[in-house]
Amino acid sequence: MSDVISVIDRPDSKLVADVSPSPNIEPRQRGLTPTIIIAHYTGLPCVEKSIEVLSRPDCKVSCHYVVGEDGRITQMVAENMRAWHAGVSSWHGETDINSASIGIEIQNPGHNGGYPDFPAMQMRAVTALCKDIIARHGIAAERVLAHSDVAPGRKIDPGEKFDWPGLHRAGVGHWVEPMPVNPEDRGFSGRKQGPEVLEAQVLLARYGYGIDPTGIYSERMKTVLSAFQLHFRPARVDGRLDLSTFATLKRLVDTLPDVAVG
Repeated sequence: MSDVISVIDRPDSKLVADVSPSPNIEPRQRGLTPTIIIAHYTGLPCVEKSIEVLSRPDCKVSCHYVVGEDGRITQMVAENMRAWHAGVSSWHGETDINSASIGIEIQNPGHNGGYPDFPAMQMRAVTALCKDIIARHGIAAERVLAHSDVAPGRKIDPGEKFDWPGLHRAGVGHWVEPMPVNPEDRGFSGRKQGPEVLEAQVLLARYGYGIDPTGIYSERMKTVLSAFQLHFRPARVDGRLDLSTFATLKRLVDTLPDVAVG
């Protein structure tokens, strides 16, 4: 555990209703500042339990904000500090996502707890909080991400029910309308290698996902494609490189601002 004392002199956002400092913090490393927002779900039955777990030194997890089902926002870690929310993760080659991000835990019991819809009042609060963070830190739309984006296979939250299109309509995050899914379309996934497989890998890496362009459809590619689908093509999450996924991925990368391409 860090020796840093958890202190929040005042909330970073005027939207915060409660402050509940977590001891699970440390300074951001290598001079990194927040350039990413990571959306999580708590995976726990109620917000009180979530805040308790995120406050326990033995659990070794924390986040900057928790958003309850009723939209009430609790701050647990000051934004200038490193919270322990992303774990082993990467984006555009950066592997210390905790130092480069602000983590928002959204109360939802998750897939193992029935995975209910995210209430409208909760999504309004998440939207408002993200807009406030973006305004203060200048975070780019394409760097508002899911936990599953930065930790494919290891994490699946906030999942396919999370309202990324609604966030985008409100001015938060990067989104394009996915190409509809054809139930009969198996796409290119039946091929172990080929130009479409290589192009998809190049596009995924260009967007930020941790994948090496090999031209071979591997288990890693299936895992990363599933993460992409959870966020950007949630109608069917199966890791296939079908025509819908391929077209949606190309359109998404085509709409990246030039400055985002690394």
